[in-house]
Amino acid sequence: MRVVPYDPRWPADFDEERARIRAALAGIAVRIDHNGSTSVPGLAAKPIIDIQISVDRLHPMHRYLPALERLGYVHLPHADDDRCPFFHRPAEWPHTHHVHVVEAGGEEERQTLAFRDYLREHPETAREYAELKRDLAAAHDGLTAESREAYAAAKTSFVNRVVTMALRGTEDRPDSGGSGQAVESK
Repeated sequence: MRVVPYDPRWPADFDEERARIRAALAGIAVRIDHNGSTSVPGLAAKPIIDIQISVDRLHPMHRYLPALERLGYVHLPHADDDRCPFFHRPAEWPHTHHVHVVEAGGEEERQTLAFRDYLREHPETAREYAELKRDLAAAHDGLTAESREAYAAAKTSFVNRVVTMALRGTEDRPDSGGSGQAVESK
């Protein structure tokens, strides 16, 4: 698992991929957002472009799944498919792109964008998050799906606290407590 310094090319990488996705999902994608750590200027991250695609209806997935597969994305069936189907590219690790499909205007979309925006607006919290990710990357090699899942799960408490603060509009630090579900975002 590699967490690297921020790369100023990440926004352009996202813009390029967004154009491909927009063309493939014309009439289906309501919005396409850059999310995750690569979307936060200055934040260290795994070098994977995270993309959130908002659609009117998540199901049936056959409305968007074939188009994403034609772009080289692989669906990873997961218990979260009912609220946030996940895709990655290429098929094998390491991935260069992750796609999360969410319901437009839904809770998943709102939490993801709140987390991203909070990190963009609070550099100290972003630095704390970078430190946590570096520590977790050192403990999880990322060579197996289980290791990558453990890395993601270990960030959950921090992410949940930040989302709670973001949605409440508070300036408290992440270690002040809080709960709620969250996912990384733009």
